[in-house]
Amino acid sequence: MKVLTFATLFPSAKRPVFGLFVFERTSRLACRQGNLVRVIAPVPYFPSWIPSGRWGIHSQIPREEVVGNLETHHPRYPLVPGVMTLHGLLMFVGCYLTARRLHREIHFDCIDAHYIYPDGFAAVLLGKVLDLPVCVSARGTDINVFPSFVSIRPMIRWTLRQADGIMAVSAALEGAMTNLGVPGEKIAVIPNGVNLERFRPVQRTEARDRLGLPRQIKMVLSVGSLTEVKNHHLLISGFAQAFRTLPDVRLYVLGEGPLLHELQDLTRKLGIEEKVFLLGSRPNEELASWFNAADISCLASSREGWPNVVMESLASGTPVVATRVGGIPEIITSEELGVLVEQNVDSLAKGMVLAFAKDWNRATLARHAQARSWDQVASEVEQYLVSQVIRRTG
Repeated sequence: MKVLTFATLFPSAKRPVFGLFVFERTSRLACRQGNLVRVIAPVPYFPSWIPSGRWGIHSQIPREEVVGNLETHHPRYPLVPGVMTLHGLLMFVGCYLTARRLHREIHFDCIDAHYIYPDGFAAVLLGKVLDLPVCVSARGTDINVFPSFVSIRPMIRWTLRQADGIMAVSAALEGAMTNLGVPGEKIAVIPNGVNLERFRPVQRTEARDRLGLPRQIKMVLSVGSLTEVKNHHLLISGFAQAFRTLPDVRLYVLGEGPLLHELQDLTRKLGIEEKVFLLGSRPNEELASWFNAADISCLASSREGWPNVVMESLASGTPVVATRVGGIPEIITSEELGVLVEQNVDSLAKGMVLAFAKDWNRATLARHAQARSWDQVASEVEQYLVSQVIRRTG
């Protein structure tokens, strides 16, 4: 099978962990016998001579590179900030020549696109002009949020109708798409996996020594960008309510984002600035040590698709306290795996206290996550593409 993967959420030399979950699925698919995969990961055009901390990195990404085992192309496309209605069309225009050249060389069987809009929209247009079947994957915000925007809702529905196949990372996303009028039989639920070579249980003391953390503390870990959707203000407030009077409990937050200073101010206001550590982003290969070092991990998001950090925590043998949103209840399917809470301070505080009071079986936690390897995901993706997309449309 010859597959053209299309995704803006994809790592590069300048952003090695960006869209790592898309890379994992694509890389394992390429490793399966008989498959050939090429990647188009478009980036917005930005002049290299204009200094910009936010946008300048795009000009530094190479036009072509090898990411892991994947030949990856980064064509530029014009982006008009704030005009979402043009985003998908401009992405198609910027990528057309690269996609046509690769298809003439390789003769792909299908396009595998990640994110419904704008990526999926652009990929469906490419499929029409190249006469290729297209499968699109829904991952979270593309279905949980974007359809509420009146300007792009029609393009999302058009993409879902015109795609030859649809994959969703959770049953919750599948339900949201059926509410948009997509027949359920057109959708395959294929959740994300976890890198079992990286995320596995090790002794907590060993992990803490590796990170330079005190052995004797009680530790809560949260991994996620410092944005509104991740609800870190709620997490910090819940942590303060639960543990303000307990000197040996600490909260470590890994992630960066626009709310850093606001969250720092909140810790000072609550009088817990010496108990909460906002450490910025960390390399993905370091996260396994953090999950193993923690007593519990916590995710307080207001919405999610299939959060990889929950799977990575469980694979490391660390229980999870998480809000009951998106695909999270599909991961934490029993009280032996974690604690599901509501999106309020009281519920989060009680959930964390409960998690600390419980004697968790780390082997049980790890086995649950280990059943969902990226190799298993790649097998399911391959089967769906061959049987439901290529053969049905060929």
